Amino acid sequence: MSTPSSPSHTRPAPSAQRWRKPLLALEFTALAILVGSMAILSNLGQSGEPVSPGWLLVPALASLGVFASFIGLMYLRWVVAASAERQLRHKIIFGLLALTLLGVWGYGIVRTWLSLGG
Repeated sequence: MSTPSSPSHTRPAPSAQRWRKPLLALEFTALAILVGSMAILSNLGQSGEPVSPGWLLVPALASLGVFASFIGLMYLRWVVAASAERQLRHKIIFGLLALTLLGVWGYGIVRTWLSLGG
């Protein structure tokens, strides 16, 4: 395990750390919008009122905001903070994980949208 004084441990650049608070704010704001919109859509569905498919854009975009901020924070934690000799490996793993997360998100959005048609 590396210690702060060991050469393999690098501190993230100050410019990278300035993104941490805005990304956290985006993540929790988007999460609140997501939960709130799902509660509203659930209440509308239980009342028997037809829900316009356009309203599904609210939770879809909110969930994208949650994923995007999570991916940004993950980048700061895994790639920016990695030592120089491990940074390429971390970038590859991060890229694969980010593509997987966004692919799962896209698949869920497409399947939901298609299920509305029939």
